[in-house]
Amino acid sequence: MRFPYRLLTGAIALAASLSLPALAQTTPTPPLPSSAAQQLYASAQQDLLQLRVLLKNGNSQSSVGSGFLIGNSNLVVTNFHVVSQIALEPETYFGEYKDTQGKSGAIELLAVDVLHDLAVVRVARNGTGFFKVPHTPASDEQPALVKLNQGQHLYSLGNPLDLGFTISEGTYNGISARGFSDQLMFTGAVNAGMSGGPNVTADGQVAGVNVAHRLDGELVSFLVPVRYVQALLARVTHDMTPPADFKPIIGEQLLEHQSVMVDKLLEKPFSIKELGPYRVPVRESDQVRCWGNTDSSAKKPYTIASINCSMESSIFVSGELQTGHVSMHHKYAHNKKLNAMQFSKLASNMFNGQVYSTAKSDTITPASCTENFIKHNNISLRALVCAEAYHKFKGLYDFTLITASTDDSQKSLQSMINMQGVSYSNGMKLVEQFLQGIDRAATDAGETDADPDAALDNNEKQPLTQEQEAAPQTSSKNVEAAQ
Repeated sequence: MRFPYRLLTGAIALAASLSLPALAQTTPTPPLPSSAAQQLYASAQQDLLQLRVLLKNGNSQSSVGSGFLIGNSNLVVTNFHVVSQIALEPETYFGEYKDTQGKSGAIELLAVDVLHDLAVVRVARNGTGFFKVPHTPASDEQPALVKLNQGQHLYSLGNPLDLGFTISEGTYNGISARGFSDQLMFTGAVNAGMSGGPNVTADGQVAGVNVAHRLDGELVSFLVPVRYVQALLARVTHDMTPPADFKPIIGEQLLEHQSVMVDKLLEKPFSIKELGPYRVPVRESDQVRCWGNTDSSAKKPYTIASINCSMESSIFVSGELQTGHVSMHHKYAHNKKLNAMQFSKLASNMFNGQVYSTAKSDTITPASCTENFIKHNNISLRALVCAEAYHKFKGLYDFTLITASTDDSQKSLQSMINMQGVSYSNGMKLVEQFLQGIDRAATDAGETDADPDAALDNNEKQPLTQEQEAAPQTSSKNVEAAQ
């Protein structure tokens, strides 16, 4: 996590004037955990596990997280991202657990839910019955689960930073709908190594599973709701045979997600905003957020206005592959003092390097690109479309569309949409819808000098809010899995 630091000169001067023994005497004692936390940890500790993924060649540790035994069974719930290497490369990695008493043993991966970052593994020991998630195999209607109220005390357990098993106290603060599945907001510490650990109420009912925390926030953490755990456990039995290959299962889940994602993005037409004399498509919703910015310094020989929209969630598949994400970018440059050659070079460099080389990637094929000059609506464009196929997941692609206006030597609009983890048909559908939204105002066909600060107006002449303009650009990169 990142924390702001303040220079407390007075405190530093005071500390410098004290001897070490005196300083030690004045150090405040950390607050003890509440009695509820102490009782919960005492009752739960036998069913808490640390899960480790190791290289078969050398037994060196690759990743570490937490998990918890369900009821009296030998089934352990954790996050998918904790054991993803076992699912994708079982010939290279294996897993083991360690309990609070230091005993260890092997783990066997049985089921995964990549969309909700969950997995179930089997171990050669049984739980005491403390962590209960009521579920009925192959039932359409599952038993009722705990109901939470805003401000209710919750407790996360796990092994943060491989330092030892801990319990952290916090509060439930509602549901985050920034992605395409719900997450619970937990105002409490969920640190690296606690991923996959349980989060429970004061009376020990499972509320969710530790999954992530915000890098740019203070104690802003997230939990996978227990109802997704219930649904996964309903498909698992303690004596089932694990799948021989998890990659087709993961691929099917990713295809399911991209279908929901694209349908949601296209359930209504793109919003249209103005950038100078141009019109550009954006999507603003619970899942996608947009920010606008204008650089119009009087000292610069040109101005640039931009709009950036990005989904705040993505799907973790492996350390090399996060998918299920869409972003949109628009830049408008207006020449003031440059000569034609200088402005042309500026425009050419604005989106330089946006299509990356994947020739040696183990996860995705080299980009296959098509470039063309097109004219539609009131605008002429140079358009480049690139598609990359996933090596391990048939039917999934990354798409990139980059366009540059070619109708004005003093003004340049460049737009891009990037899609990760979509089907070919859905990728082309998004490309076509995005492309159709790029236009130039009909009244500007003869050319007028539009103010670049008009960049932030939409077709109803409603600018982005002041909060949006001032907000830092957050994305899935600001959310760190608590692995």
